[in-house]
Amino acid sequence: MTDPSTSQQRDSLREVIISVRNLVVAFGPKRVMDGLTIDLRRGEIMGFIGQSGSGKSVLMRSILGLIKKSAGQITAFGSDLDKITPADRRLIERRWGVLFQQGALFSSLTVLQNVQVPMREYWHLSPRLMDELAYAKLALVGLKPDAASKYPSELSGGMIKRAALARALALDPEIVFLDEPTSGLDPIGAGEFDELIATLRNTLGLSVFMVTHDLGSLFTVCDRIAALGNGRIIADGNIDAMLKSDQPWLRSYFHSKRAGSIR
Repeated sequence: MTDPSTSQQRDSLREVIISVRNLVVAFGPKRVMDGLTIDLRRGEIMGFIGQSGSGKSVLMRSILGLIKKSAGQITAFGSDLDKITPADRRLIERRWGVLFQQGALFSSLTVLQNVQVPMREYWHLSPRLMDELAYAKLALVGLKPDAASKYPSELSGGMIKRAALARALALDPEIVFLDEPTSGLDPIGAGEFDELIATLRNTLGLSVFMVTHDLGSLFTVCDRIAALGNGRIIADGNIDAMLKSDQPWLRSYFHSKRAGSIR
């Protein structure tokens, strides 16, 4: 059996590809992020948890540049995102993919066209090659070819998540940001999606930044978990560290009856 301390030491040597230091994000007088510091390492699946309104999605959107920060530093692949040119920023954005809550597919586009949106923005490819690549991404996430011609309104919840994941993978990213990826799925569908994420990480070498409240995901696929509270990280470690924590909210969260049924 592997010594947990040895595993943690090995993980700590992995390259840091996203670094957040002393992040402050405010909406009016309210500080949602108040000096938050955290790293995402290459090849890990990291889950972000916290009470409603704790800023999990705000943190993700701040890293992506969709929400303006008030202070702090965000570094991606060794580059300070405040100090690079717009052209260099676009190069970095090509290295990550995003699955937003509820999928955020364009309702007027087919599944195939949705997957091709990033390709059209960043690449100059022939229609035939884009079709081939988009079909390959759909196969990668477990969707059959006949799903390509469907519109989002014709898809089940699980298919929407998979189609959105295929779009997030369109540019062969190194990092995938997932915002509540199993929300709205039944337990079987959620479990299958977790398995898909783990398989993609192992086969493609992805790093995964996952905002979630799904205990199943935290117990089965996350290498590391960061808990947010009061605008900062109140705990950071593997599932064993979360279970041993004396922090009141974490004890309530991980030792509830529902958590017990999953363990």
